[in-house]
Amino acid sequence: MKLEYKETKDFDANALQELFLSVSWSSGNYPEQLKIAMSNSHRVYSAWDGDKLVGLMNSLSDGIMTAYFHYLLVHPEYHKLGIGRELVRQMLEEYKEYARKVLIAYDNELEFYKQCGFEAGEGKTPMFVTYLTT
Repeated sequence: MKLEYKETKDFDANALQELFLSVSWSSGNYPEQLKIAMSNSHRVYSAWDGDKLVGLMNSLSDGIMTAYFHYLLVHPEYHKLGIGRELVRQMLEEYKEYARKVLIAYDNELEFYKQCGFEAGEGKTPMFVTYLTT
């Protein structure tokens, strides 16, 4: 297996759906919306095994001070290969001059993000208005 990393916003809706559903994220039920979401993202880095999309991280940004990392996911068959860490590394490098880099982590992923340099915000609580469950 030879993994390749790409910066692209052009994805096949079916590839996005397969990746998102592989990690049981309900947004995978909306592949056409995901395709548009990726094209509207500030940056998208992805990991590929041949022509199979196996990982993805996107950012939303004001272009100068704040970058919000919305999606980071790796297909379960490719966990523990360093793909997530590499995608985070690429994003942090891209936004190294920005004052604030933000993400919302699931509780079971806190250690991963801490190892990548993120800190939990004290006295801060993420809040949502959403119809998605994951």
